[in-house]
Amino acid sequence: MMLRPPQISIIAPAHNEQDNVAALVDEVQRGLDGCGVGGAYEFIIVDDGSTDQTRARVHALMPTRPWLRCIAMQKTPPGKGHGQSAAFCAGFRAARAPVIGTLDADLQNDPADFPKLLAKMRETHADMVQGDRSRARRDNWVRRRTSAIGRLFRRMIIGDRVRDTGCSLRLMRAEIARRLPMEFKGAHRFIPAMAKQMGYTIVEMPVNHRARVAGTTKYGFGIWQRALPGLMDCFAVRWMGKRRRPVEALEVPSATAAAPTPTPSAPAPTVQTPEGRGTAAGARP
Repeated sequence: MMLRPPQISIIAPAHNEQDNVAALVDEVQRGLDGCGVGGAYEFIIVDDGSTDQTRARVHALMPTRPWLRCIAMQKTPPGKGHGQSAAFCAGFRAARAPVIGTLDADLQNDPADFPKLLAKMRETHADMVQGDRSRARRDNWVRRRTSAIGRLFRRMIIGDRVRDTGCSLRLMRAEIARRLPMEFKGAHRFIPAMAKQMGYTIVEMPVNHRARVAGTTKYGFGIWQRALPGLMDCFAVRWMGKRRRPVEALEVPSATAAAPTPTPSAPAPTVQTPEGRGTAAGARP
């Protein structure tokens, strides 16, 4: 069956998420069906070194879902993956649509928010719509306090005023996704900040947040695994931002190629008539 070119590509990195895959695929399908693109979408699950049945369960769903794709990360360390940033990078390179969305594979992000994100993008003409889970989360006092401190340092160091930059639920122009330096560890936590550095417009929108029901956290948890490396990453992002230069360019054709100058015709030779008057050759005297 010939598929229409996708209008939306959704990327979800997955590491040992076998118990969430089936529900994730069904929920993403329902969410994208509500976007009004007539089925012109694709969902790319990036298997980041899973050691369980994650990839097999994705493959089992693909025959009846031609819009479902599976990308497998290569050269992963035994029992580990390359990380969320690298997995997003692989998905961005494989995506074919002009609009790219992201979400986590653990079902904590709600795919039902995608139609709202797309509507916000069209309404505001923004380049990126970033989800904000802060109103829906039920974190304890310690988590809220460390998050507030993290936002303060990010604002001071890189001028990042996005409230929930760690939320993976977002939509963006494909151009942004392909320009982001996602091959660096931890870069996924700075997607809105780096997009802003490149001159794109970012708007935020409240989204749903749900508790994990299966599996365990894969990409780090706690102050030593996230806060301190994140602080060092802030200085790296600031360094890149100060040295970033515009790369937009247009090909300028040469003036002669754009508007060729017509070659003037040579004057007709003259001959002498018996009366002595000069007249053009071939003309009547």
